[in-house]
Amino acid sequence: MEPRESWAALAAGGVAGVCVDLILFPLDTVKTRLQSPQGFRKAGGFRGIYAGVPSTAIGSFPNAAAFFITYENVKSMLHHDSTSYLTPATHMVAASLGEVVACLIRVPSEVIKQRAQVSPSSSTLQILYRTLYHEGIEGLYRGYKSTVLREIPFSLVQFPLWESLKDLWSWKQGHVVDSWQSAVCGAFAGGFAAAVTTPLDVAKTRIMLAKAGSSNASGNVLAALVGIWRTQGLPGLFAGVVPRMTAISLGGFIFLGTYEKTRQLLL
Repeated sequence: MEPRESWAALAAGGVAGVCVDLILFPLDTVKTRLQSPQGFRKAGGFRGIYAGVPSTAIGSFPNAAAFFITYENVKSMLHHDSTSYLTPATHMVAASLGEVVACLIRVPSEVIKQRAQVSPSSSTLQILYRTLYHEGIEGLYRGYKSTVLREIPFSLVQFPLWESLKDLWSWKQGHVVDSWQSAVCGAFAGGFAAAVTTPLDVAKTRIMLAKAGSSNASGNVLAALVGIWRTQGLPGLFAGVVPRMTAISLGGFIFLGTYEKTRQLLL
């Protein structure tokens, strides 16, 4: 992959990340409060819907840029030796590695954001200070494992499906898809991936919001899933599935469409 292409992937990914995270932030807040162990109303209801937005604003660009520069470079390295039937596997490997790298930036931002979303009376800086004071740097990475375990299955579904839908549409019309068509494919792929990975998202939210010293604070994803199943059953595992699917479908449209358009403009 040439340096110019790498810079284009980095810049386009960053721009796309900022656009989607800021536009869809209210839906993300609603989803987080629905998944909160204290319940939607006690977590803030519809009040302070932009609580935690500074954390997202700061983390969005480097997080999305890190994902796409890793994704495109890995895809480029593996694509040379892959036959057509191995192409989905190439996309899966590239997306998984992209998520592992991006989560190093995403998780601290996500921890502060989610704690602010369920404590709208506290500022982002107060929550950052409180987290560092009581838990240190480890507190900022609470839920790293659960986030990676959520994001990798999500990407294993979303990105091969997105690439396959683009290829199918390109073949049907006889030329490469436009950016708006890529965005439509991204919406379908994102919505489907969001639905099937919702239980992992609920577990990740519970771990990030758990009080220090509690059972969920250990970061054990399986234990968190079992605990939710025992206390709330299937509805608990799929808490917030509608706003999550809505946000990620819209997010897939904006994120992947903006990425393709920005990348085309830069190359």
